[in-house]
Amino acid sequence: MSVAAVLFAFLALGVGGGLLLYLLVRAEHGKQREMDRRTAERAARRDTDDRRRDW
Repeated sequence: MSVAAVLFAFLALGVGGGLLLYLLVRAEHGKQREMDRRTAERAARRDTDDRRRDW
């Protein structure tokens, strides 16, 4: 009986953890804002300088 309880607890934690992770990702997805291509490219390159560099 003890082995069955450990197996059940292990499966419950595995499934519960997966569902929790899924719900957290879904909740974060709704916080994204839509933007046009130019704005998205600027946001993606925000850590770089817009000026051209001569290498």
